[in-house]
Amino acid sequence: MSQRVHLPQPALLPHEFALLEGKRQMKRWPLVLLGVLLVGVSGYGVPLFFANETDHSQISGVMFQPDNPRVVSRGRKIYRAECAACHGTKLEGQPDWRRRMKNGRLPAPPHDATGHTWHHPEQILFDITKYGPAFLIKDSSYQSDMPAYKDVLNDEDIVAVLSFIKSQWPERIKARHGSLNEAAGQQE
Repeated sequence: MSQRVHLPQPALLPHEFALLEGKRQMKRWPLVLLGVLLVGVSGYGVPLFFANETDHSQISGVMFQPDNPRVVSRGRKIYRAECAACHGTKLEGQPDWRRRMKNGRLPAPPHDATGHTWHHPEQILFDITKYGPAFLIKDSSYQSDMPAYKDVLNDEDIVAVLSFIKSQWPERIKARHGSLNEAAGQQE
């Protein structure tokens, strides 16, 4: 019976070790690529595994419907019930809306043509309404009288309210807002 002789392996030089390590890592890349593709194709990936109660997933492609009478009528009713107390029945906002009140908070701005609502793309307006201003500026300590409506109104209700507001703007403001949405990558 022959006996095997184990010779010690010669020590690898640094560049030889790097080459050997590279070959080992090369064997892993197809698995990593497959994982990335599956996550990307599924559309769920990270949100599915890491979503929690404070997940602020935005619906994308928000489109207001200021020319849809049914949506505008629904939005008008919701606006009167939920928004008019602060923003005014005629969308006029609170007086001196650009100056902070004694409590450090800003008064409710107007949503008519004199305000700045139309200076923001539809997705941002939707997000402010659904999640509140603190979400937009990514500062949970920001204090505002504007509540987050995510637990009060569903997405369709929010779009209806914002469609009503936009329906009240003059045509030139609607056109400028449309251009703003296009620049922000939203379809009008």
